[in-house]
Amino acid sequence: MESPAHPHPAGSTVAADLTPQCVHCGLCLQACPTYIELGKEADSPRGRIYLMQARQRGRLPVAGSFAEHISACLDCRACESACPSGVPYGELVEQAREVVEQQLKRPFLVDALRRYVFGWVFPSPRILRIHFHLLRLYQRLGLQALVRGLAALKLIPARLAGMERLLPDLRGRAAPVELGAIFKSNGATRFRVGLVAGCVMNEIFAGIHHATIRVLQRNGCEIVVPSSQVCCAALHAHAGITATAQEMAKRNIQAFEQASVSAVIVNAAGCGAKLKEYGALLAHDPEFSSRARSFSQKVVDISEFLDGLPALSPPGRLELRVAYDDPCHLLHAQRIGQAPRRLLQQIPGLELLELQYPDQCCGSAGIYNITHPELSMRILERKVEDIKQCGPAAVATGNPGCLLQIGQGLRMADLSHIQVMHPLEILDRAYRSESFGNGRNPD
Repeated sequence: MESPAHPHPAGSTVAADLTPQCVHCGLCLQACPTYIELGKEADSPRGRIYLMQARQRGRLPVAGSFAEHISACLDCRACESACPSGVPYGELVEQAREVVEQQLKRPFLVDALRRYVFGWVFPSPRILRIHFHLLRLYQRLGLQALVRGLAALKLIPARLAGMERLLPDLRGRAAPVELGAIFKSNGATRFRVGLVAGCVMNEIFAGIHHATIRVLQRNGCEIVVPSSQVCCAALHAHAGITATAQEMAKRNIQAFEQASVSAVIVNAAGCGAKLKEYGALLAHDPEFSSRARSFSQKVVDISEFLDGLPALSPPGRLELRVAYDDPCHLLHAQRIGQAPRRLLQQIPGLELLELQYPDQCCGSAGIYNITHPELSMRILERKVEDIKQCGPAAVATGNPGCLLQIGQGLRMADLSHIQVMHPLEILDRAYRSESFGNGRNPD
Protein backbone atom coordinates (compact mmCIF):
# COMPACT_ATOMS: atom_id res chain seq x y z
CA MET A 1 0.00 0.00 0.00
CA GLU A 2 1.13 3.55 -0.65
CA SER A 3 2.23 5.43 2.43
CA PRO A 4 -0.14 8.09 3.78
CA ALA A 5 0.82 11.67 4.49
CA HIS A 6 2.27 12.25 7.95
CA PRO A 7 -0.06 14.00 10.39
CA HIS A 8 1.04 16.88 12.59
CA PRO A 9 -0.39 17.90 15.97
CA ALA A 10 -3.12 20.50 15.61
CA GLY A 11 -3.64 23.47 17.89
CA SER A 12 -6.53 25.86 18.24
CA THR A 13 -4.86 28.76 16.42
CA VAL A 14 -2.30 29.21 13.69
CA ALA A 15 0.69 27.25 14.96
CA ALA A 16 3.77 29.42 15.51
CA ASP A 17 6.02 26.32 15.52
CA LEU A 18 4.95 25.21 12.03
CA THR A 19 5.06 28.32 9.81
CA PRO A 20 8.87 28.72 10.19
CA GLN A 21 9.26 25.38 8.37
CA CYS A 22 8.51 27.35 5.21
CA VAL A 23 11.79 28.63 3.71
CA HIS A 24 9.88 30.66 1.08
CA CYS A 25 11.64 28.89 -1.79
CA GLY A 26 8.67 29.32 -4.13
CA LEU A 27 8.51 25.74 -5.40
CA CYS A 28 4.86 25.68 -4.34
CA LEU A 29 3.86 28.53 -6.65
CA GLN A 30 3.34 26.59 -9.86
CA ALA A 31 1.54 23.84 -7.96
CA CYS A 32 -1.05 26.26 -6.58
CA PRO A 33 -4.24 26.65 -8.68
CA THR A 34 -5.10 30.09 -7.29
CA TYR A 35 -1.62 31.45 -7.95
CA ILE A 36 -1.68 30.02 -11.49
CA GLU A 37 -5.00 31.75 -12.16
CA LEU A 38 -4.47 35.05 -10.32
CA GLY A 39 -0.68 35.46 -10.34
CA LYS A 40 -0.72 37.17 -6.93
CA GLU A 41 1.78 36.35 -4.20
CA ALA A 42 -0.93 36.65 -1.55
CA ASP A 43 -2.87 33.90 -3.34
CA SER A 44 0.02 31.42 -3.17
CA PRO A 45 0.87 29.10 -0.27
CA ARG A 46 4.04 31.07 0.44
CA GLY A 47 2.13 34.34 0.45
CA ARG A 48 -0.58 33.00 2.72
CA ILE A 49 2.07 31.81 5.18
CA TYR A 50 3.48 35.37 5.19
CA LEU A 51 -0.03 36.55 6.08
CA MET A 52 -0.30 33.99 8.88
CA GLN A 53 3.02 35.14 10.33
CA ALA A 54 2.02 38.80 10.06
CA ARG A 55 -1.22 38.08 11.91
CA GLN A 56 0.65 36.17 14.61
CA ARG A 57 2.89 39.18 15.18
CA GLY A 58 -0.09 41.51 15.45
CA ARG A 59 0.69 43.33 12.21
CA LEU A 60 -2.44 42.27 10.35
CA PRO A 61 -6.09 42.21 11.44
CA VAL A 62 -8.26 39.19 10.69
CA ALA A 63 -10.76 41.20 8.69
CA GLY A 64 -9.66 42.33 5.26
CA SER A 65 -6.85 40.78 3.24
CA PHE A 66 -6.09 38.00 5.77
CA ALA A 67 -9.62 36.58 5.68
CA GLU A 68 -9.93 37.21 1.94
CA HIS A 69 -6.78 35.35 0.87
CA ILE A 70 -7.09 32.55 3.43
CA SER A 71 -10.66 31.83 2.30
CA ALA A 72 -9.60 31.91 -1.37
CA CYS A 73 -7.35 28.88 -0.85
CA LEU A 74 -8.75 25.64 -2.27
CA ASP A 75 -6.96 23.61 0.43
CA CYS A 76 -6.09 21.16 -2.35
CA ARG A 77 -2.66 20.59 -0.73
CA ALA A 78 -0.81 20.35 -4.04
CA CYS A 79 1.75 22.62 -2.38
CA GLU A 80 2.49 19.87 0.14
CA SER A 81 3.51 17.53 -2.67
CA ALA A 82 5.78 20.23 -4.10
CA CYS A 83 7.27 21.40 -0.79
CA PRO A 84 10.84 20.19 -0.04
CA SER A 85 10.56 21.28 3.61
CA GLY A 86 7.49 19.24 4.53
CA VAL A 87 5.37 22.22 5.52
CA PRO A 88 1.95 20.92 6.72
CA TYR A 89 0.13 23.62 4.78
CA GLY A 90 -3.30 21.97 4.97
CA GLU A 91 -3.14 22.05 8.74
CA LEU A 92 -1.94 25.65 8.75
CA VAL A 93 -4.74 26.92 6.53
CA GLU A 94 -7.38 25.10 8.59
CA GLN A 95 -6.01 26.69 11.76
CA ALA A 96 -6.02 30.10 10.06
CA ARG A 97 -9.64 29.56 9.09
CA GLU A 98 -10.45 28.73 12.69
CA VAL A 99 -9.14 32.17 13.62
CA VAL A 100 -11.32 33.73 10.89
CA GLU A 101 -14.33 31.74 12.06
CA GLN A 102 -13.87 32.90 15.65
CA GLN A 103 -13.12 36.56 15.01
CA LEU A 104 -14.70 37.63 11.73
CA LYS A 105 -18.18 39.18 11.93
CA ARG A 106 -20.39 38.06 9.04
CA PRO A 107 -23.80 39.40 7.99
CA PHE A 108 -26.58 37.99 10.15
CA LEU A 109 -28.22 35.87 7.42
CA VAL A 110 -24.91 34.42 6.26
CA ASP A 111 -23.95 33.56 9.82
CA ALA A 112 -27.36 32.00 10.51
CA LEU A 113 -27.18 29.87 7.36
CA ARG A 114 -23.68 28.64 8.24
CA ARG A 115 -24.78 27.77 11.77
CA TYR A 116 -27.77 25.85 10.47
CA VAL A 117 -25.90 23.91 7.77
CA PHE A 118 -22.76 23.13 9.75
CA GLY A 119 -24.37 22.85 13.17
CA TRP A 120 -27.61 21.01 12.36
CA VAL A 121 -27.76 19.51 8.88
CA PHE A 122 -24.41 17.80 8.37
CA PRO A 123 -24.00 16.42 11.91
CA SER A 124 -27.38 14.67 11.65
CA PRO A 125 -27.93 11.91 9.02
CA ARG A 126 -31.68 12.14 9.70
CA ILE A 127 -31.93 15.90 9.08
CA LEU A 128 -29.69 15.59 6.03
CA ARG A 129 -31.92 12.83 4.65
CA ILE A 130 -35.00 15.05 5.06
CA HIS A 131 -33.34 17.83 3.06
CA PHE A 132 -32.48 15.46 0.23
CA HIS A 133 -36.04 14.11 0.21
CA LEU A 134 -37.21 17.69 -0.30
CA LEU A 135 -34.71 18.17 -3.13
CA ARG A 136 -35.96 15.00 -4.84
CA LEU A 137 -39.53 16.28 -4.49
CA TYR A 138 -38.42 19.63 -5.95
CA GLN A 139 -37.23 17.78 -9.05
CA ARG A 140 -40.07 15.25 -9.33
CA LEU A 141 -42.76 17.95 -9.19
CA GLY A 142 -41.07 19.80 -12.03
CA LEU A 143 -40.24 22.81 -9.86
CA GLN A 144 -36.58 22.72 -10.84
CA ALA A 145 -37.41 22.85 -14.54
CA LEU A 146 -39.82 25.72 -13.88
CA VAL A 147 -37.27 27.70 -11.85
CA ARG A 148 -34.58 27.27 -14.48
CA GLY A 149 -36.95 27.89 -17.38
CA LEU A 150 -38.13 31.19 -15.93
CA ALA A 151 -34.54 32.24 -15.12
CA ALA A 152 -35.62 32.59 -11.50
CA LEU A 153 -32.12 31.73 -10.33
CA LYS A 154 -31.14 35.30 -11.16
CA LEU A 155 -33.48 36.50 -8.41
CA ILE A 156 -31.89 34.57 -5.55
CA PRO A 157 -28.47 35.03 -3.87
CA ALA A 158 -25.57 33.96 -6.09
CA ARG A 159 -24.38 31.26 -3.71
CA LEU A 160 -27.79 29.63 -3.47
CA ALA A 161 -28.07 29.78 -7.26
CA GLY A 162 -24.67 28.14 -7.55
CA MET A 163 -25.77 25.32 -5.25
CA GLU A 164 -28.90 24.79 -7.34
CA ARG A 165 -26.92 24.60 -10.60
CA LEU A 166 -24.61 21.94 -9.11
CA LEU A 167 -27.53 19.76 -8.02
CA PRO A 168 -27.57 16.58 -10.14
CA ASP A 169 -30.73 14.74 -11.10
CA LEU A 170 -31.59 12.79 -7.95
CA ARG A 171 -34.58 11.01 -9.47
CA GLY A 172 -34.05 7.32 -10.06
CA ARG A 173 -30.72 7.18 -8.25
CA ALA A 174 -29.81 4.23 -6.06
CA ALA A 175 -31.31 4.25 -2.57
CA PRO A 176 -28.88 5.25 0.20
CA VAL A 177 -27.15 2.48 2.09
CA GLU A 178 -28.95 2.07 5.39
CA LEU A 179 -26.91 2.72 8.51
CA GLY A 180 -26.69 -0.39 10.65
CA ALA A 181 -26.70 -2.76 7.67
CA ILE A 182 -24.37 -5.76 7.40
CA PHE A 183 -23.47 -7.32 4.05
CA LYS A 184 -22.14 -10.88 3.99
CA SER A 185 -19.22 -11.86 1.78
CA ASN A 186 -19.59 -14.04 -1.28
CA GLY A 187 -18.11 -17.32 -0.08
CA ALA A 188 -15.56 -17.54 2.72
CA THR A 189 -15.09 -14.37 4.79
CA ARG A 190 -11.50 -13.18 4.79
CA PHE A 191 -12.04 -9.71 6.28
CA ARG A 192 -14.62 -7.89 8.37
CA VAL A 193 -14.52 -4.23 7.39
CA GLY A 194 -16.50 -1.09 8.14
CA LEU A 195 -17.84 1.23 5.45
CA VAL A 196 -17.93 5.00 5.87
CA ALA A 197 -21.31 6.09 4.49
CA GLY A 198 -20.57 9.81 4.66
CA CYS A 199 -23.12 12.53 3.99
CA VAL A 200 -23.33 13.75 0.38
CA MET A 201 -21.75 10.49 -0.77
CA ASN A 202 -24.62 8.39 0.56
CA GLU A 203 -27.37 10.77 -0.54
CA ILE A 204 -26.16 11.55 -4.07
CA PHE A 205 -23.73 8.75 -4.92
CA ALA A 206 -25.22 5.76 -3.11
CA GLY A 207 -24.69 3.77 -6.31
CA ILE A 208 -20.95 4.01 -5.67
CA HIS A 209 -21.50 2.61 -2.17
CA HIS A 210 -23.45 -0.32 -3.61
CA ALA A 211 -20.71 -0.91 -6.19
CA THR A 212 -18.10 -0.77 -3.42
CA ILE A 213 -20.04 -3.28 -1.34
CA ARG A 214 -20.38 -5.70 -4.28
CA VAL A 215 -16.67 -5.49 -5.06
CA LEU A 216 -15.74 -6.07 -1.42
CA GLN A 217 -18.14 -9.02 -1.17
CA ARG A 218 -16.57 -10.48 -4.31
CA ASN A 219 -13.19 -10.27 -2.59
CA GLY A 220 -14.16 -12.04 0.62
CA CYS A 221 -15.25 -9.14 2.81
CA GLU A 222 -18.10 -8.86 5.26
CA ILE A 223 -19.12 -5.19 5.35
CA VAL A 224 -20.52 -3.41 8.40
CA VAL A 225 -22.12 0.04 8.11
CA PRO A 226 -22.13 1.34 11.71
CA SER A 227 -25.47 2.86 12.64
CA SER A 228 -24.19 5.74 14.79
CA GLN A 229 -21.66 7.14 12.31
CA VAL A 230 -22.00 10.71 11.04
CA CYS A 231 -20.41 12.98 8.44
CA CYS A 232 -16.59 12.82 8.57
CA ALA A 233 -16.36 16.56 9.45
CA ALA A 234 -13.99 17.42 6.61
CA LEU A 235 -16.17 20.36 5.55
CA HIS A 236 -16.22 21.64 9.13
CA ALA A 237 -12.46 21.38 9.55
CA HIS A 238 -11.85 23.09 6.20
CA ALA A 239 -14.18 25.92 7.27
CA GLY A 240 -12.44 26.37 10.62
CA ILE A 241 -15.40 25.06 12.64
CA THR A 242 -13.05 22.95 14.71
CA ALA A 243 -15.04 22.28 17.87
CA THR A 244 -17.94 20.76 15.90
CA ALA A 245 -15.49 18.76 13.78
CA GLN A 246 -13.94 17.32 16.92
CA GLU A 247 -17.30 16.26 18.34
CA MET A 248 -18.25 14.57 15.06
CA ALA A 249 -14.88 12.81 14.97
CA LYS A 250 -15.50 11.41 18.44
CA ARG A 251 -18.87 10.03 17.36
CA ASN A 252 -17.31 8.27 14.38
CA ILE A 253 -14.50 6.81 16.45
CA GLN A 254 -17.01 5.37 18.91
CA ALA A 255 -19.21 4.03 16.10
CA PHE A 256 -16.41 2.08 14.43
CA GLU A 257 -14.92 0.90 17.72
CA GLN A 258 -18.24 -0.75 18.51
CA ALA A 259 -18.31 -2.37 15.06
CA SER A 260 -15.11 -4.34 15.76
CA VAL A 261 -13.71 -4.17 12.23
CA SER A 262 -10.16 -4.71 11.00
CA ALA A 263 -10.31 -1.85 8.49
CA VAL A 264 -12.39 1.28 7.95
CA ILE A 265 -13.10 1.57 4.22
CA VAL A 266 -13.74 4.96 2.63
CA ASN A 267 -14.40 5.65 -1.07
CA ALA A 268 -14.39 9.47 -0.94
CA ALA A 269 -10.96 11.08 -1.08
CA GLY A 270 -11.81 14.15 0.99
CA CYS A 271 -13.42 12.06 3.70
CA GLY A 272 -10.52 9.65 3.77
CA ALA A 273 -7.98 12.43 4.21
CA LYS A 274 -9.81 13.86 7.21
CA LEU A 275 -10.50 10.45 8.78
CA LYS A 276 -6.78 9.68 8.58
CA GLU A 277 -6.08 12.96 10.39
CA TYR A 278 -8.35 12.39 13.38
CA GLY A 279 -5.20 11.78 15.41
CA ALA A 280 -4.14 15.36 14.68
CA LEU A 281 -7.65 16.78 15.10
CA LEU A 282 -7.94 15.26 18.60
CA ALA A 283 -4.26 15.40 19.54
CA HIS A 284 -4.93 17.41 22.72
CA ASP A 285 -8.00 15.49 23.88
CA PRO A 286 -6.96 13.36 26.89
CA GLU A 287 -9.75 10.82 26.35
CA PHE A 288 -9.64 10.50 22.57
CA SER A 289 -6.10 11.28 21.41
CA SER A 290 -4.90 7.67 21.58
CA ARG A 291 -8.20 6.28 20.30
CA ALA A 292 -8.13 8.72 17.39
CA ARG A 293 -4.66 7.58 16.34
CA SER A 294 -5.73 3.94 16.50
CA PHE A 295 -8.83 4.70 14.47
CA SER A 296 -6.91 6.62 11.80
CA GLN A 297 -4.47 3.75 11.41
CA LYS A 298 -7.40 1.55 10.37
CA VAL A 299 -8.70 3.95 7.72
CA VAL A 300 -7.92 2.93 4.13
CA ASP A 301 -9.13 4.22 0.80
CA ILE A 302 -10.99 1.52 -1.12
CA SER A 303 -8.36 1.52 -3.90
CA GLU A 304 -5.61 1.27 -1.30
CA PHE A 305 -7.35 -1.68 0.35
CA LEU A 306 -8.03 -3.63 -2.84
CA ASP A 307 -4.58 -2.92 -4.24
CA GLY A 308 -3.08 -4.34 -1.06
CA LEU A 309 -4.92 -7.67 -1.26
CA PRO A 310 -2.72 -10.71 -1.96
CA ALA A 311 -4.90 -11.56 -4.96
CA LEU A 312 -7.74 -9.53 -6.43
CA SER A 313 -10.66 -11.52 -7.80
CA PRO A 314 -10.22 -11.23 -11.60
CA PRO A 315 -12.72 -8.90 -13.29
CA GLY A 316 -14.45 -9.56 -16.59
CA ARG A 317 -13.68 -7.82 -19.86
CA LEU A 318 -14.74 -4.21 -20.33
CA GLU A 319 -14.04 -2.27 -23.51
CA LEU A 320 -13.67 1.30 -22.31
CA ARG A 321 -11.24 4.21 -22.80
CA VAL A 322 -10.77 5.75 -19.35
CA ALA A 323 -8.82 8.83 -18.25
CA TYR A 324 -7.98 8.83 -14.55
CA ASP A 325 -8.05 12.15 -12.69
CA ASP A 326 -6.35 12.34 -9.29
CA PRO A 327 -8.58 13.73 -6.52
CA CYS A 328 -6.46 16.26 -4.63
CA HIS A 329 -7.06 14.76 -1.20
CA LEU A 330 -6.23 11.28 -2.43
CA LEU A 331 -3.00 12.25 -4.17
CA HIS A 332 -1.67 15.17 -2.14
CA ALA A 333 -3.13 14.46 1.32
CA GLN A 334 -3.12 10.64 1.35
CA ARG A 335 -0.25 10.15 -1.11
CA ILE A 336 -2.22 7.59 -3.13
CA GLY A 337 -1.77 7.87 -6.88
CA GLN A 338 -0.95 4.50 -8.37
CA ALA A 339 -3.39 2.20 -6.53
CA PRO A 340 -6.50 3.31 -8.49
CA ARG A 341 -4.58 3.10 -11.75
CA ARG A 342 -3.37 -0.43 -10.98
CA LEU A 343 -6.95 -1.53 -10.25
CA LEU A 344 -8.18 -0.15 -13.56
CA GLN A 345 -5.26 -1.70 -15.43
CA GLN A 346 -6.32 -5.15 -14.21
CA ILE A 347 -9.56 -4.93 -16.21
CA PRO A 348 -9.17 -6.75 -19.56
CA GLY A 349 -10.07 -4.55 -22.53
CA LEU A 350 -9.86 -1.28 -20.60
CA GLU A 351 -7.52 1.35 -22.05
CA LEU A 352 -6.19 3.65 -19.34
CA LEU A 353 -5.34 7.13 -20.62
CA GLU A 354 -3.27 9.77 -18.85
CA LEU A 355 -4.37 13.38 -18.69
CA GLN A 356 -1.65 15.96 -19.16
CA TYR A 357 -2.37 17.46 -15.72
CA PRO A 358 -4.15 14.75 -13.70
CA ASP A 359 -2.81 16.15 -10.43
CA GLN A 360 -4.31 19.64 -10.80
CA CYS A 361 -7.45 20.57 -8.88
CA CYS A 362 -10.80 20.68 -10.68
CA GLY A 363 -11.99 23.60 -8.55
CA SER A 364 -14.56 21.75 -6.45
CA ALA A 365 -12.66 21.73 -3.14
CA GLY A 366 -15.53 20.94 -0.77
CA ILE A 367 -17.86 23.92 -1.11
CA TYR A 368 -15.37 26.18 -2.90
CA ASN A 369 -17.46 26.06 -6.07
CA ILE A 370 -20.25 27.64 -4.00
CA THR A 371 -18.21 30.18 -2.02
CA HIS A 372 -15.94 31.18 -4.94
CA PRO A 373 -17.93 30.23 -8.05
CA GLU A 374 -16.12 32.43 -10.59
CA LEU A 375 -12.62 31.29 -9.68
CA SER A 376 -13.81 27.70 -9.33
CA MET A 377 -15.14 27.79 -12.90
CA ARG A 378 -11.87 29.21 -14.24
CA ILE A 379 -9.97 26.34 -12.66
CA LEU A 380 -12.56 23.87 -13.95
CA GLU A 381 -12.11 25.11 -17.52
CA ARG A 382 -8.48 23.96 -17.45
CA LYS A 383 -9.55 20.51 -16.31
CA VAL A 384 -12.26 20.19 -18.96
CA GLU A 385 -9.85 21.23 -21.70
CA ASP A 386 -7.35 18.62 -20.49
CA ILE A 387 -10.06 15.95 -20.64
CA LYS A 388 -11.19 17.11 -24.08
CA GLN A 389 -7.66 16.84 -25.46
CA CYS A 390 -7.29 13.34 -24.00
CA GLY A 391 -10.48 12.10 -25.69
CA PRO A 392 -11.72 9.40 -23.28
CA ALA A 393 -15.12 7.73 -23.17
CA ALA A 394 -15.08 8.06 -19.38
CA VAL A 395 -13.26 9.97 -16.64
CA ALA A 396 -12.57 8.14 -13.38
CA THR A 397 -12.10 10.04 -10.14
CA GLY A 398 -12.67 9.05 -6.53
CA ASN A 399 -14.30 11.99 -4.78
CA PRO A 400 -17.94 13.18 -4.79
CA GLY A 401 -17.09 16.86 -5.23
CA CYS A 402 -14.87 16.06 -8.20
CA LEU A 403 -17.59 13.87 -9.74
CA LEU A 404 -20.12 16.72 -9.50
CA GLN A 405 -17.72 19.44 -10.62
CA ILE A 406 -16.23 17.62 -13.60
CA GLY A 407 -19.67 16.39 -14.63
CA GLN A 408 -20.98 19.95 -14.65
CA GLY A 409 -17.95 21.16 -16.58
CA LEU A 410 -18.38 18.53 -19.26
CA ARG A 411 -22.07 19.38 -19.65
CA MET A 412 -21.27 23.08 -19.99
CA ALA A 413 -18.70 22.25 -22.68
CA ASP A 414 -21.13 20.02 -24.62
CA LEU A 415 -19.08 16.95 -23.69
CA SER A 416 -21.81 15.15 -21.76
CA HIS A 417 -21.15 12.00 -23.81
CA ILE A 418 -18.07 11.53 -21.60
CA GLN A 419 -19.11 9.59 -18.50
CA VAL A 420 -17.78 10.63 -15.09
CA MET A 421 -17.39 7.60 -12.85
CA HIS A 422 -15.78 6.41 -9.65
CA PRO A 423 -13.06 3.77 -10.26
CA LEU A 424 -15.12 1.32 -8.17
CA GLU A 425 -18.10 1.77 -10.47
CA ILE A 426 -15.90 0.74 -13.38
CA LEU A 427 -14.45 -2.25 -11.51
CA ASP A 428 -17.94 -3.30 -10.43
CA ARG A 429 -19.17 -3.03 -14.01
CA ALA A 430 -16.30 -5.28 -15.11
CA TYR A 431 -17.21 -7.85 -12.45
CA ARG A 432 -20.86 -7.75 -13.46
CA SER A 433 -20.02 -8.05 -17.16
CA GLU A 434 -18.48 -11.45 -16.46
CA SER A 435 -21.87 -12.88 -15.54
CA PHE A 436 -23.30 -11.83 -18.91
CA GLY A 437 -20.66 -13.74 -20.87
CA ASN A 438 -18.83 -12.90 -24.07
CA GLY A 439 -17.65 -9.61 -22.59
CA ARG A 440 -21.07 -8.00 -23.01
CA ASN A 441 -21.65 -5.22 -20.48
CA PRO A 442 -24.62 -5.27 -18.10
CA ASP A 443 -27.28 -2.61 -18.47
